[in-house]
This record gives sequence, C-alpha cells and structure tokens, in this order.
Amino acid sequence: MSIHPTAIVHPGARLAEGVQVGAYSIVGEHVVIGEGTSVGPHVVIEGHTTIGCNNRIFQFCSLGSEPQDKKYAGEPTRLEIGDGNTIREFCSFSTGTVQDGGLTRVGHDNWIMAYVHVAHDCVVGDHTIFANNATLAGHVTVGDWAILGGFTGVHQFVRVGAHSFCGVGTVLLQDLPPFVTVSGNPAAPHGINSEGLRRRGYSSDGITAIKRAYKTLYRSGLTLDEARRQIAEAAANVPELQMFSDFIADSGRGIVR
Repeated sequence: MSIHPTAIVHPGARLAEGVQVGAYSIVGEHVVIGEGTSVGPHVVIEGHTTIGCNNRIFQFCSLGSEPQDKKYAGEPTRLEIGDGNTIREFCSFSTGTVQDGGLTRVGHDNWIMAYVHVAHDCVVGDHTIFANNATLAGHVTVGDWAILGGFTGVHQFVRVGAHSFCGVGTVLLQDLPPFVTVSGNPAAPHGINSEGLRRRGYSSDGITAIKRAYKTLYRSGLTLDEARRQIAEAAANVPELQMFSDFIADSGRGIVR
C-alpha cells in the first residue's frame, strides 16, 4: 500500500494491499478499496463507497458524493464500483437514493473517459465505453458493451441496451434497444452495431437475424405491439434475439423511434 504524505485517508477507511493513493487525495471513513487499485492526485472518494480491484482512477475525480437530488436527506446510500475499470479525469459518480434501491453501481472493465457523470441510482454493466462528457441522469441502466459517444446525454429512467452505440452528441429521451446504433437530438436509429457484434463473436447468422428484427421494429410499418409479437416469435428459434425481444417487451419509457 502506498499513500502519499499529503493524502488524507480516514482511519476507518479499508484499503487492501497494493492500493495507491496520490497527492492531496481524500478517502472517507466508509470507503473500501480493493487490491491493486490506484487513486491519482486530487481525488475525493467519500460516502459509503466500495471500489473493487485493479481500477485506475485519475486525478480530480469525485466518487461517492451526495446525489444531486433535492429529496436526499443524508441517508447512508451507496456507490459500488467493480474491478478493472479505468476512470479518467474529472468524473463524478453519486451514491443512490432511498427512493430507489439506495445504490449506484458500476460493473467491471469499463472504459470511462473524462468529465463523465453517473448520477444517483444508475446501474452500469460491464465492458462499456463512455466517451468524454457522456452524462447519465438518475435511475439510468446501461447494458454490457454499450458505447456512449462524447457529449451523449441520457434522460432519467432511460435504459440503454447491451451492445448499443450512441454517436457523438446523442440525446436519449427513450429506451435504446440492444444492438441498435443511434445519433442525434433527439436520438434516431441508424441500423445495428454490426461491427461490434462481430468483434464479440456473434455469428453471421445471428447478426443477420438481429438485422431482420431491427427491420421489423423500424422499417416494416408495423405498430410497436405488432412488431413485438413478430420479434418474440422469431426469438423462440434464435437465441441471439431473446435479449432484443425481452427489452422491447419491457420498455417503460418507450423505444427510440
């Protein structure tokens, strides 16, 4: 364990072997940091925050701060960050609120660039990429392998599906299904993330089936309910479609159209 002499680490904080804390950083009483995680200079980690192993946290980040929610009244809500994440400069992750599950969670192996904000009660999966200035409002869910381009803004309670792709400056006001590529303000669909799926081992047949489902949803002229039924029937025989089918069946805010 290596703690710079100018860093302030509360005696109650629990830091594992191999943790590094840079100059002028502050680590609060209820913070837990796993083995091999490095914390750069001028970082503030507070609240009931648990950080896993082998993360790289760069300078000027604020993790575990109070949620930006006027209803928050000091409850001991939490932030959990998994293993192997890269969190670049000036990122801010808030704890949850009791109005939801009381937890903000970021998974494993995420690549999070500068000035990203993850608001209260968000759930971020694994292997995501958040480009500079991507912002999540409260209660947002982001699936595994999703990519958010720079300056993407996601409205509260929106779900971002796994393997989806948002172009630079995208504004998401509704749910983004898995595999779909969008851009614009408000977001509009532009096909599926074929290249990302190939890189992750999806078969040609699976990608073709996903393209057909995309066309059913966006280009067939069917109503949303009709498209849902047709995609659900196809998913019964194509496992790659089940995620897509389940997502559009459960959408609360409506689908990006």
